[in-house]
Amino acid sequence: MAAVTELRCSLCDRAYAPDSVEYTCPDCGMVGTLDVLYDYAALRAHVDRDLLSASADHSMWRFQTLMPLGEASEVPPLRVGGTPLMATPRLAANLGLRAAWVKDDGLNPTGSLKDRASSMVIARALERHIPVVSTASTGNAAAALAGVGASVGADRVKIVIFVPASAPEGKIAQLIVYGATVLLIEDSYDVAFDLCYTLCQEQGWYCRNTGINPYTVEGKKTVAFEIAEGMGWRVPDAVMVSVGDGNIIAGVYKGFYDLLQLGWIERIPRLIGVQAEGSSPLARAWQQGLRAQDMPAEEADTLADSISAGVPRDRAKALRAVRNTGGGFVTVPDPDILAAIPAFARLTGVFAEPSCAIIYEGAKRALAQGILRADDEVVFLATGNGLKDVKRAQMSVGTGQRVPPDLASIRRALGIS
Repeated sequence: MAAVTELRCSLCDRAYAPDSVEYTCPDCGMVGTLDVLYDYAALRAHVDRDLLSASADHSMWRFQTLMPLGEASEVPPLRVGGTPLMATPRLAANLGLRAAWVKDDGLNPTGSLKDRASSMVIARALERHIPVVSTASTGNAAAALAGVGASVGADRVKIVIFVPASAPEGKIAQLIVYGATVLLIEDSYDVAFDLCYTLCQEQGWYCRNTGINPYTVEGKKTVAFEIAEGMGWRVPDAVMVSVGDGNIIAGVYKGFYDLLQLGWIERIPRLIGVQAEGSSPLARAWQQGLRAQDMPAEEADTLADSISAGVPRDRAKALRAVRNTGGGFVTVPDPDILAAIPAFARLTGVFAEPSCAIIYEGAKRALAQGILRADDEVVFLATGNGLKDVKRAQMSVGTGQRVPPDLASIRRALGIS
């Protein structure tokens, strides 16, 4: 097991013993999200990078020795991670970049990168014999928790989900199919988040809520391990990441940070966060030089539901990830997010949901603003599958041409004689 030395507040830098704090910094409150830190010297001495890569296990758990879980501990059987890193020369040429890759985490079992966090949280619940795990989500984190929980069995870990009633129908159906207890909250994600956290505290459930549970990042960081591994243990110049609560970009940063401490990479790439224009508090905070604790709550209004958050819960780590790497934030309006769905798919073969396809339009803006450069090698992190939100995909391209079932009509439709 990776030896956890402390949990450290991302705001005030105060350190806590690993078992002394459950969620966030007692001094800084909910904004003071915690980093899980390790004995990196011991890991450097005892972990062989090449042996990890040579493992027959191609899931995220091949990196278990770099994660806060005992080597003999049970992990969920649902295979998470090991998603492809694909060279996409047509995307690079379209944008004017030296090289581009897509890391397609929409190929995880429930269709999003968030399977990584849920797999870690369920593993910790099993290790600690906690019978109920709960989360609030706009859809993907909930589906991830429900799916991974189903692979373990409700008799061992019961899953309770708080989701806004406005979430896409497909995402809600996925939760119910998996057998989770689903509460459709007739209000925003932020309200659902607070209700979930309060009930978890009251009932002694394990709360998976993004940001406040420090171990969600420890699952998500494995995507950075896989990016570096897939590039021969070097790193790109930049990584494009869609951002809502800030937890994914925090996880990407933490993964590269851990690899840097181990001496396996030479630097952390620039991290570029992309937010929907109607839900962009982190972009504004970055532009204005605000501290995480000074960010005001905002109303969120965007069709990219997976990155809709008026109060980003992992805002301290998200701002740090961008600032410490010399990256930046850009924003994209909803009409351009819709247009990005078919554009990204036709250049890469990856069908992405709106909150993921946004990174294509985000890259255009980052290039225009000088945050990306033409000689950069860039990884595009695809966080969610387009089948998560078919309605938005149909809005972007229409529903197809209806044709009578005869050759003459078909020839006319195709413009052939």
